[in-house]
Amino acid sequence: MIPFDELAVGSHRLACPLCARKPSEKNLGVTVEPDGGAVAHCFKCQYVESRRPRRTFRPRLPKAPIRAAQAPKLETLSDYGLEMWRASRPVHGAARSYLESRLCVLPPEDGDLRCHPALKHPSGYIGPALVALISNTENGQQMSLHRTWVKPDGTKADVEPPRMLLGGHRKAGGVIRLWPDDSITHGLALAEGVETALSLAHGYTPVWSCIDAGNMAAFPVLPGIEALSVAVDHDPAGVKAANQCAERWHAAGREVRLVMPPRAGVDLNDIALEAA
Repeated sequence: MIPFDELAVGSHRLACPLCARKPSEKNLGVTVEPDGGAVAHCFKCQYVESRRPRRTFRPRLPKAPIRAAQAPKLETLSDYGLEMWRASRPVHGAARSYLESRLCVLPPEDGDLRCHPALKHPSGYIGPALVALISNTENGQQMSLHRTWVKPDGTKADVEPPRMLLGGHRKAGGVIRLWPDDSITHGLALAEGVETALSLAHGYTPVWSCIDAGNMAAFPVLPGIEALSVAVDHDPAGVKAANQCAERWHAAGREVRLVMPPRAGVDLNDIALEAA
């Protein structure tokens, strides 16, 4: 056997283990490669011996899953959304019963809250639903829809979730104009959810819904509006969003009023229902 492990990388001449009669007979040529492979060949008796390269075990790592690129969200209302909105009618029936059971002020018919008599939920359920149009706060461009499935007894439908935005559409920077633009003269009232906004309407109109705290926090200062009344959802996100909105409007020299429930964890609609 050739002592390959004792040899440095390169070429060597050794005595052949098969035919050499004394160590001085260097008939065996040996080549050792950097990867550990080696070969020996006797030029006299043609003896051959070799060793394969050493292989380092490298575990095969699982390939990272390929994620499909998400399509950008639509900036304007799709044809599907437009058809749904056009098929909706002024609030009546189960939708009206729902709002009345929540002690909400019914908005004017020319506002952006309607109802659909038989709207399909992703679960397969079909039933009446409130449909609210979300439009760009500053230019009024139609952006998306917000839907709430309800039952004739004035409660939310037994589906999960009962409230849904229209998939694939942006809502950032949008509002639900429960009262139309032309109803605004001096001041505007603002809340996160539709029900909270319509509870605020007992004391302040016209009123819009920002949908969530993110839109509330980013609500811009609008020209021609000198006073803003903000219903605060009394939770950390709601308080922070209302304060950010109020600070922006106050810095612009506008009058700002915050309307906050007396304790944490509730909104104005919860207080209205408790007082009933």
